[in-house]
Amino acid sequence: MNFLRKPQFALIAGVLACIALAYTVGGASGPDIAQRLSASASAAIEQVDGDGVEAHFQSPNGWPSRHPVLTGAETLDETTRARIARAVAGLPGVGGIRWSDGDMMVEQHFSPLHCQEDVQALLRARTIRFEESSARIDVNSRSLIDEVATSLRPCLGAVIQITGHTDRSGPEDINIALSSERAEAVRQALIRRGIPGNVLLVEGEGSSHPVEGLEPTDPANRRIEFSVISTQPLVPTPVDTPGPR
Repeated sequence: MNFLRKPQFALIAGVLACIALAYTVGGASGPDIAQRLSASASAAIEQVDGDGVEAHFQSPNGWPSRHPVLTGAETLDETTRARIARAVAGLPGVGGIRWSDGDMMVEQHFSPLHCQEDVQALLRARTIRFEESSARIDVNSRSLIDEVATSLRPCLGAVIQITGHTDRSGPEDINIALSSERAEAVRQALIRRGIPGNVLLVEGEGSSHPVEGLEPTDPANRRIEFSVISTQPLVPTPVDTPGPR
């Protein structure tokens, strides 16, 4: 064991020991925390007469999670489901909630500005595309719309503006109309994916705001942008919280 007397070996050994301890403690505490949350959730559900409803604090891959999936509410009315979801969401340590049938309740502490950041990150790498000279969304962009909807769901308290842009390849009045139609097409696609229409506004800018550094006629100016125009959180209602599906 003389090699441990050398500082670099002693340092490496210490780091490895800390890593091992972290894995041991993490593995032991994760299930324990999930179990405690599950017990608290069961009591909260019972208090609001949520007979048959269970909260599962487990991720899809089987790891303990503070984001529960609620099951057993398929026959319950919307008001009852909302009451149950709020009861569980109010427990310390509980994160976002979703029902097993796919509906989700937002986390109240989530900053609406995160929506804009998350969506912009998606659109930096890819673009929502449309059929040529049309407001019909290209079939290959549907998965991107799915991801945008997922990024917007945790921030339903924000009012989001969807802005359409075109390049300068035609009359500006037509460009403005087309950019508005494309923004509306994205809005309708998000509504179909569960985003409330009353928090989505649309605007068409035509070719008046090209991407910085690009010529106005560059096709890359054809784009959709999202911006948060209100960060006033909404009080959850049965529309925002899990309802029957």
